[in-house]
Amino acid sequence: MPNKQFSESNRVQTFRVGVDIGGTFTDIVFLGDNGQILARKIASTPHDYSEAVLNGIKNGVAELGIDAVNVSEVSHGFTVATNAIIEQKGAKTALITTEGFRDVLEFRRNRIPRLYDLNYEKPPPLVKRQFRLEVGERLNSRGEVLRPLEISDVDRAVEYILDNRVESVAVCLIHSYANPEHEQYIAKVLTEKAPNVNLTLSSELLPEMKEYERTSTTVINCYVRPVVENYLTRLTDGLTEMGVSVPLSVMQSNGGLATSSIAKDRPVYCIESGPAAGVVGAFHLGKRLNIPSLMTLDMGGTTAKASIIEEGEMLQAPEYEVGGEVSVGHRLLRGSGHILRVPAIDLAEVGAGGGSIAAVDRSGSLRVGPQSSGAFPGPACYRLGGLDATVTDANVLLGFLHQKHLLSGTFEIDAELARKAISDNVARPLNMTDVEAAYGIHTLVNSNMGRALRA
Repeated sequence: MPNKQFSESNRVQTFRVGVDIGGTFTDIVFLGDNGQILARKIASTPHDYSEAVLNGIKNGVAELGIDAVNVSEVSHGFTVATNAIIEQKGAKTALITTEGFRDVLEFRRNRIPRLYDLNYEKPPPLVKRQFRLEVGERLNSRGEVLRPLEISDVDRAVEYILDNRVESVAVCLIHSYANPEHEQYIAKVLTEKAPNVNLTLSSELLPEMKEYERTSTTVINCYVRPVVENYLTRLTDGLTEMGVSVPLSVMQSNGGLATSSIAKDRPVYCIESGPAAGVVGAFHLGKRLNIPSLMTLDMGGTTAKASIIEEGEMLQAPEYEVGGEVSVGHRLLRGSGHILRVPAIDLAEVGAGGGSIAAVDRSGSLRVGPQSSGAFPGPACYRLGGLDATVTDANVLLGFLHQKHLLSGTFEIDAELARKAISDNVARPLNMTDVEAAYGIHTLVNSNMGRALRA
């Protein structure tokens, strides 16, 4: 028999690492194979989200006294793609579609979340009209060619894309799910003449009927793809330089894991990556506690997410919306965001978080969110230069949070700055005391989060 070099007691412990990035904080958990747990919360770095992740893992490895090679798994949930959509900071994107269908993104579906609000405006399409390019062609629903593809239109579209330095191109032709030849030809021309442009074909990403859902999903994939690709590339390169030898796994919106290469190519499947991970965690906790039915609520710095686990099953939705005031799955309360026809854990999401900004509008009413102070400058009490009143400032003033520090004493705050921000932005304009204004913020944000629970 071969001699064992190490006994079981001398075996080096390995750790699985879970990372979740939010708009305000980044959470990192190390789980050892003997059950040891190290959990840390650090400020996110919006200028480069990978910086907080890499620093957190590096500090965790040092605190545990292990080498990076002892990390056996890195699983990651993030909201990088969601933030790019909400803040409209995605790639410069063009859409190539069948002649007569450039305004599909504008028409959408006849759903209005505020039925009696005559002034309600939906968020603008992610592709401006001048970048929605038409080509002459037409297929029927069986994929038969009714009108051949106009090659000159394709050449003009590609030339326009090059002249305007477009980063991503979505190709979505009518009925291409039944016959992808025209889309494939456009892809061939684009690859030859514009090899550096990110390209997504609807016939590959979502070969299904319903042109609005297919177009919207394809456009969103293009819009966030460079953002997610750059982020994950920096992160994987940083992990490799650190000495972590295992591949990065990315949480998908449906609660499953994907490789980083799949997430880079099809980020549309990871839009609700972080929120989905929270529901999966609650699902497993419910199993351990023998509680088969749960309602989950995840309040972050920018948004609050709710979901239901019913009789031991996470509810799934075949499509959902993102970027709206209330983003939901397969319910009737839709129409305020951009539709995604991909499977996902059924979530309801509202713009109400710890960093949500409280202010008095022109009509003299108190509003909370959806704008957020983010990680920088953050709430006024963080002492990072923030001047706006936020939900966190209200909770500090009301005594729901510690008056001097957070995160077990590792993050110092200033309650007086919280009071000043609430006084300047809310209390004085509404002729209230500071405490009354803070309680109003607290009550209103709870009401907003209640919308997610009821959705």
